Amino acid sequence: MSKTVSAAARSGSQTLAGPSGRKPRRMLSSRNIIVYGTLFVAAVYYVLPLYVMVVTSLKGMPEIRLGNIFSPPVEITFEPWVKAWAQACTGLNCDGLSRGFWNSVRITIPSTIISIAVASVNGYALANWRFKGADVFFTILIVGAFIPYQVMIYPIVIVLRELGIYGTLTGLVIVHTIFGMPILTLLFRNYFAGLPEELFKAARIDGAGFWAIYFKIMLPMALPIFVVAMILQITGIWNDFLFGVVFTRPEYYPMTVQLNNIVNSVQGVKEYNVNMAATILTGAVPLIVYFVSGRLFVRGIAAGAVKG
Repeated sequence: MSKTVSAAARSGSQTLAGPSGRKPRRMLSSRNIIVYGTLFVAAVYYVLPLYVMVVTSLKGMPEIRLGNIFSPPVEITFEPWVKAWAQACTGLNCDGLSRGFWNSVRITIPSTIISIAVASVNGYALANWRFKGADVFFTILIVGAFIPYQVMIYPIVIVLRELGIYGTLTGLVIVHTIFGMPILTLLFRNYFAGLPEELFKAARIDGAGFWAIYFKIMLPMALPIFVVAMILQITGIWNDFLFGVVFTRPEYYPMTVQLNNIVNSVQGVKEYNVNMAATILTGAVPLIVYFVSGRLFVRGIAAGAVKG
């Protein structure tokens, strides 16, 4: 009987005590209001210009002249998109952005592949194979990553001219490959340095050499940092204007230079819908690449930027 009473007393005391643990946070706390308010303002800041670009590109010029830039199109038309791609004049040529698009593809793909391949080997060697002069080599690469591009333009023009490739796509590919090397090498070096050193030592004990360790151990584990390098290179090369206008001729101009020629054309009426459509078409490729591989980009940039 005494045991039953004591058990009932304990259960009664537990009932009176109520639930334990942290008190649930209020949804409308001052902290949440500040955080979500800041995020909302930032989202509007970036989304609103994109919205204006999209709705303007879907309007005809008579509707644009009414001045309501935020209003959706009354009658949707894709004629500005067609004209921006295949008919807009860029100087003497009136073939739109199509030629510039394929030039950008021919520039971006080899530049990205070559620079990532070389930088990954450089980073692997600097992280795992301490050769003589490695610190000096790494310091030179770091310094090279922060030299302004404008300082190097004239010497590079002279070098490309002497090699006979100035004004060609090959010369521009070499320029993008070289300028992408320092920062990519730094990313790969930091990523490989963060991997367990025991894997490298075990492979060395088993008799694996430089390339065997790289291809069979390091490469399969480096997918996130390869995605980071790919996004950085594609974005940087595709959006480049300075190198494209300096190191190529009009027939080899990339998409960004063609876009500049369309927007700044002084011939005829200023067609804002065509300009907006051309701008969206030019920026579509980097946006698609980022949205497809965004999660791996965040993982890789975090892993490759922690260790120094």
